[in-house]
Amino acid sequence: MDVSLILSNILNPPVLFFFLGMTAIFVKSDLEIPPPIPKLFSLYLLFAIGFKGGVELAKSGVNLEVGLTMLAAIVMACAVPVYTFFILRLKLDPYNAAAIAATYGSISAVTFITASSFLQQLGIDFDGYMVAALALMESPAIIVGLILVNLTAQRDGDREFAWSEVLQEAFLNGSVFLLVGSLLIGFLTGEHGWQILSPFTQDMFYGVLTFFLLDMGLVAAKRIKDLEKTGAFLISFAILIPIMNAAIGLLIARLINMPPGDALLFSVLCASASYIAVPAAMRLTVPEANPSLYISTALAVTFPFNIIVGIPLYLYGINLLWS
Repeated sequence: MDVSLILSNILNPPVLFFFLGMTAIFVKSDLEIPPPIPKLFSLYLLFAIGFKGGVELAKSGVNLEVGLTMLAAIVMACAVPVYTFFILRLKLDPYNAAAIAATYGSISAVTFITASSFLQQLGIDFDGYMVAALALMESPAIIVGLILVNLTAQRDGDREFAWSEVLQEAFLNGSVFLLVGSLLIGFLTGEHGWQILSPFTQDMFYGVLTFFLLDMGLVAAKRIKDLEKTGAFLISFAILIPIMNAAIGLLIARLINMPPGDALLFSVLCASASYIAVPAAMRLTVPEANPSLYISTALAVTFPFNIIVGIPLYLYGINLLWS
């Protein structure tokens, strides 16, 4: 693999600020960001990428290429939790296995945005409708994870799943609702809407992303101690499964003839893990699972791995497969 790709990815201001946040924790700096601000930045990023995706979807229209991409996104979002669940069952009980499998079946919007920035830096085009794929992959893993728990765990007979709460958390939690809603509004308003909001949705975007990743660095470094509880099996899982998921994603992307830029974003979606929507749902619906396992592996291992090594590695795979 070309080392310059890794350096190009690392020497990106948002990524460097992620490391700055981690460094602040390691050197015991008192740097902190008040809790409401990262939440606001998270909402802004979801709104901005959803709106832009809707605008791009309006430009491209819904054709066979878009339809196949959306279908591939749904298939991977449903398949990843199933096979990772059975891998995790080798060492874990059904509750923790299902929670972690659901985490890795869903996606990380911040990893997706970092990959988009990486492509722009290299001058590689990608289609905006990939945001629609991101939105479609957010929720199915939650449903699949809960079905797996229902099928395999010996649960307390007096306790039943509240499926209405599960479905509400999967499809109507704030992140999914804002992302899908912004996508629809972008699609309906098209170029006219983009012209009105572009100073807010485009000019401010990377500044907000940079500050958000600074906060993610602080949070990830604080979670590193939790890795002592996960052991070598889960740490290895958190590195190897993203690579495997990305490889499967690339093969599917090649099969349906996605352009290289779209293929990278699709592989990153397959390789990333949720540390916001799915943990919130798992806390509510599978309280038997240990949050320190599924949050620390996704946030302290997989997320840094993907933004440092994973994204350039997946692009290297694309260069081999598409050449």
